[in-house]
Amino acid sequence: MTTDPVARLTALTQGYGGRHIIEDLNLSIQPGVTGLLGPNGAGKTTLFRTLATITPPQSGTLELFGVPVSRERDVRRARSRIGYLPQDFGYYPAFSVTDFVRYCAWLREIPSRTAASATEEALAAVGLADRARERMKALSGGMLRRAGIAAAIVGSPSLLLLDEPTVGLDPAQRLDFRDLIRSLARAGAAIVLSTHLVEDVGAACDTVLVLNDGHVVHRSTPQRLAETAAATAPGDSALERGYMTVLGKHRPAEEAAC
Repeated sequence: MTTDPVARLTALTQGYGGRHIIEDLNLSIQPGVTGLLGPNGAGKTTLFRTLATITPPQSGTLELFGVPVSRERDVRRARSRIGYLPQDFGYYPAFSVTDFVRYCAWLREIPSRTAASATEEALAAVGLADRARERMKALSGGMLRRAGIAAAIVGSPSLLLLDEPTVGLDPAQRLDFRDLIRSLARAGAAIVLSTHLVEDVGAACDTVLVLNDGHVVHRSTPQRLAETAAATAPGDSALERGYMTVLGKHRPAEEAAC
């Protein structure tokens, strides 16, 4: 049984000004948990901003939930089904944690009759129910990150984009986070997790993509990526060595020539 992709990019070129960061990219995202690995500058954030409909493609097509996203009406409909946690997210410091998550629910047009209960569920899922009335400005870095995760998952979006979600979380909280995204995937969501923490990908993801220089240079399971590891590759685990092996095979031409 095949599953239709939640998101599909076809011949996508994306960048800023005259600089192309992603060029001629073809990619589909299925339900489940997809880990996105790549060095700084590989295009991960640009890809996320495209999938989140923040930055329209320079060329090529973006299809979300089976519909090409080309008109403002399409963008608005798609955004109501997308949860997005940027690496750095903004908030009103005086907002309570509940206010912040409820505001994000309003932005996604979650119906008012369900927004309150959806907010409570999201805060409970990230372990912040007892901090619901605290001001955002009073939270620690790890708590802020969990508030951002709650804002992304409120209302159970169909596509969840998480950019470095476990930064600032302690080991126990990272384990809880992995359980959370696995439960969301079992409920049918497509989750894309961008991280530099390779062990999070190995523990939580069904599929792993390696992005380098704006191109997907590897797509497989975490186990298959680990099996590609060269004996001499750096890393403390087979998965890290597999990742470094793939990057070594796909260095930009100017770097390889040095």
